[in-house]
Amino acid sequence: MQADFLPVLSQADIEQAAFLIQSAYIPGQDVEEARRMQQQLFEIQKKPEAWGLILPLLDHPDPNVEFFGAHTAQVKIVRDWYASHSPRFQASAHTWSIYIRDTFPQEHALPLVHILVAASTRVIVTGKSKVTLRKLFVAISSLALKLVPGRPPRWPDWILSVVTTLSGGGGRPEHILEFLEIAAEEVGSSDLISTSKAQMQQSLLDAAPLVTEAITNALLSHSASPSERDAAFKCLEAWINYLRGDELTSIIPILVKLLSNEENFVGASDVLQEVLNASSFSDGFGIKILTEPLLAFLETGGLPIVQQTISAGEVDEVSRSLCKLLVSLGEHSISYIASHLSTTRVQNFVRMLITYTSLPGYYGVDEEESEMTLSFWYLLQEALWSVDYGVDVAEDALAEWAESIQGKSSDARPDYEEFKAPDHGPARPIYIELIQVLRKKVTWPRRSELARWTRGALKYRDIKLAGESNHSSDQIDKFQVYRRDVGDTLINAYYILREELLRIYVDELIILVETRHPNDGWEDVESILHCLMSVQEAVVVSENVELQRLFGAEVIGRLPRSGQDRVRRTALSLIGTYATWFTVPIDNRYLLTCLSYVAEALDEPALCLSAANALRDLCDANRTALAQHIVEFGQLHARLPSIPDSEKAKIVQSIASVVQALPPEQQIEPVETIVAPIVEKLAEALSVKGPFQDAARNVAVQQLQALTGVAKGLTRQSDILFAYEDEDEITATLEKIEAARNDSRMVNLQDGIIEEIRAVTLQWSTDATTADAMSNLIVAITALPADVTLLSLPPVVLFEIVCVAMFRHQSAIWLSLAAMLIHQLDPPSLSSLLTEPDDRSRSTVLMGLPIIYDATFRSLQEPGAMEADSMKNPDVVQAFFGCMEMVAQHFTDTMFDMPSNAMNDLMAFTIRALSLQERYSLVSACKFLVYLINRSLSSAELEEKARTLVQTRFQPVVKSVLCGIAGASPTSTTQNLVDLLLALVSRCPNEMRVWVPEILFSEDFIPTKAQREDKERFAKAVLSSRSTRKMREAAQQFALVAKGLEGSSFGYASVTIHILLNTMSMASQHSEQPTATVSMYQTSTHTHTASAAAAHPNETFVHKTSEKVLDSATDEAGKQAVDYAVDNGPQDLDDAKEKAKGLWAKYCGCFSSLS
Repeated sequence: MQADFLPVLSQADIEQAAFLIQSAYIPGQDVEEARRMQQQLFEIQKKPEAWGLILPLLDHPDPNVEFFGAHTAQVKIVRDWYASHSPRFQASAHTWSIYIRDTFPQEHALPLVHILVAASTRVIVTGKSKVTLRKLFVAISSLALKLVPGRPPRWPDWILSVVTTLSGGGGRPEHILEFLEIAAEEVGSSDLISTSKAQMQQSLLDAAPLVTEAITNALLSHSASPSERDAAFKCLEAWINYLRGDELTSIIPILVKLLSNEENFVGASDVLQEVLNASSFSDGFGIKILTEPLLAFLETGGLPIVQQTISAGEVDEVSRSLCKLLVSLGEHSISYIASHLSTTRVQNFVRMLITYTSLPGYYGVDEEESEMTLSFWYLLQEALWSVDYGVDVAEDALAEWAESIQGKSSDARPDYEEFKAPDHGPARPIYIELIQVLRKKVTWPRRSELARWTRGALKYRDIKLAGESNHSSDQIDKFQVYRRDVGDTLINAYYILREELLRIYVDELIILVETRHPNDGWEDVESILHCLMSVQEAVVVSENVELQRLFGAEVIGRLPRSGQDRVRRTALSLIGTYATWFTVPIDNRYLLTCLSYVAEALDEPALCLSAANALRDLCDANRTALAQHIVEFGQLHARLPSIPDSEKAKIVQSIASVVQALPPEQQIEPVETIVAPIVEKLAEALSVKGPFQDAARNVAVQQLQALTGVAKGLTRQSDILFAYEDEDEITATLEKIEAARNDSRMVNLQDGIIEEIRAVTLQWSTDATTADAMSNLIVAITALPADVTLLSLPPVVLFEIVCVAMFRHQSAIWLSLAAMLIHQLDPPSLSSLLTEPDDRSRSTVLMGLPIIYDATFRSLQEPGAMEADSMKNPDVVQAFFGCMEMVAQHFTDTMFDMPSNAMNDLMAFTIRALSLQERYSLVSACKFLVYLINRSLSSAELEEKARTLVQTRFQPVVKSVLCGIAGASPTSTTQNLVDLLLALVSRCPNEMRVWVPEILFSEDFIPTKAQREDKERFAKAVLSSRSTRKMREAAQQFALVAKGLEGSSFGYASVTIHILLNTMSMASQHSEQPTATVSMYQTSTHTHTASAAAAHPNETFVHKTSEKVLDSATDEAGKQAVDYAVDNGPQDLDDAKEKAKGLWAKYCGCFSSLS
């Protein structure tokens, strides 16, 4: 085949390239030198002349050089190929290099095909590297991805043509099967738009009969070598998605038969797993051709493998493959298995799975197969619930609920008490055995056994506290994760066995504690406690005899109270997990027994954390029941000096939560008793001077944490609006709380706390740890009017303190707190939906705004702080605009009461933020501007000032928005920029009609892929359309065109996702209130959580990382949505949007009815 259309390189250039390749892969070479050479090779591949390296390098005797030639072919095809036709170029290197873009001339595309296929044939005939051959197959498949899509395809029947050439050129079946495998894999992983990918997939479907024949011949041939048969297995696995049911029907019996041969078992099993999971027979299809034949084989051929595994005491490759096949078959045929559970064949199948679940030894140390089977037990439980037992209680109950919502009579409803949970018959003994097996599998080894685990330098808490600090953290971590996974499986078992599971475990537990000898370990007891703890979320909070036995003298009363840290730690966690069960109206002795057990562990450093958590949970859930024992909690408070400092905050929170259950007037004395010593210690720490200030600061942080705990404990469990049905009761309760707050003791306490918080701010607010503790305290000790406690402090004072802290050292923490307090300064009213902030609140915000501006702008003046590509303080910028958004929402007028230079500085700063590449800062700036525009221009009092501001300062904003949509900003911010653009168009139509065309067609508009007609179309749609949806879609389309993404799968996916999400957003948007502020209208407990999360930069980093992952997931979901839309046409996409809108409205209606 002539290759005169490829560049011709000199022999010296070829030898130099070969030398670089050989030098880059010399064993033991310096890493930096190897990296430098690899970079040179990468640069060589980028050049147009690299096309001329392919054939010379493929003919080189060195396998590394040979492989690089094949690799270069693939890289050039994938990266440097353009579908558009290009001018001819001469075959010399000189004339090739004059072209700016490395575009392969399309008239030579098919000759290039012939060259690569011929090169593959030569590699086969000469017996060269198999790796090189596979890379050439990848290059050929990549070339097919360029030439097959289109009407008509430029390379029809590409698979047949390659197979014919390879076969005629001396290729063995093994080589042909490898090519077919690679072809299917490359098409499957390709990133093509839906129509092109569908055309490629159709080319595979057309070749399916050829592939089926090649695979069948290789599997049935007695002369086939092991490598040929392995190639057939791998090829079939890659083609599973492209074979029709009739084609698979002819192959499946062959695969099942090959399972009987140990040499072929793993290959056949791998393919069958793929058939079960990903073929046209997946999801339970093919019972006669797949499920029943496999069950029959497993009964005769699988049991011996399992028995051999148990006898040998280890899981070999065949046994591991069998385990995976069992799990795949179980997941595929779960409905069949559930409905035939009483048959011998299915019983044997389940028995094998139980055997793998109960493999001897410890997971992660002795075996790693038992974890594979856990998902089957979950699916089996779900399937058993779906078996028809003759009465659909759930459906009838739903019908009754619907009738009650509509106000219809329910006199004819059935008596559901006569229905009992279905008897799962043969499933019960299976799950009984399963829970016993799993209990043993999660049992920790004794110390002597643990000592044989791989040793290493371990700083692992659970083992270190038990005095066993020399074991592998990897193995221990893996075992801990396995225990949690088993806990999830036990929940599924509980749904089958219900109280029987509790009875079995409690019976065994009582026997163990009654019959144990002094030298016996507590490992078995601990494992049962762990299993009981794991099922708690499924256990109904009601009277329960088994739980009474568990938490009574029979079990808790007999557990060790000294030493034995692990079993005691698990017991403490168990008590905390079941804290809500003690609210059942039963004898309080169970609660008090557990409370006593927990209290005894508080003094021990190894157990204090678990004990403090359990105490907090018990007290929080059982406030009313424990309030009558407030004296005992006074004794607990007296023990605080002996409790580790790290857990004191949880202890005082526990005590405070019990105090909260008392009538407000009775809370005064205990609150004073708890808080006064904390305030005194805080004052003492603040008075320390000299070299001991660091230690004093640590003490101050501990006292701040203790105050935070008290504030959290005094917060109600539920909103007062839901605690009482009568409005008079609400009013009376709030009056009592206010009277208690006005008591002189509480007033003095509140004043003391404010004084110390102010002193801490002046002395240590620049310290990160102190600022964090201050933030948590301020969040906990403020509340909306409905959630006020005896310790709640006024937001006015706290806002002033936060402004002082900002003035000393600006940070995202203080800005987030300021945003929260600004909302608190304009709280929702209990009697009216429409409220106006009072004058004091307005003046407070007005005085605080200059400090916020000044502190923020000063902190971002240093070089690089607001650079577009490398920001130093993105959290500060984001929090600043979050604060400004809250001001614009609640105190819009204060922004216009500031001096004009302040508003000018704010707008200049905002415009800079709109040019940033940091997503969260840009998005927060957009949200702020949307609020500012909508609130100010919709207010009669502010409209004139706002209009002046828009006319003088907003043209640069519009330019930043349009440039951002066109590609200057990250793609993930396009939706927010479009929202801002729509707000400007709707509120400022006259200005926008002038600015948008002027900016789009100006010479300094950013370079884009959009042509003039694209800009005209976009401007017309945005400025003249009355439909928000059409304007939004036009903006999204312009963004794709400007970025060169039109026609790409990513582009279509982005548009589809934005359209669907925006449809639901518009359906649910009843006001301008953003979702982010909804939590602030809930109880103070929820407010604390939301605000605290927003106040921490570390959590912001986690959210940013999560956002990147979410973007990738959204792209993949978008591709699937686009595939459907393209296949079914635009009408179906509109239907999908309407369906989404309808579903959203339905859910909103349900919640409205419930509320």
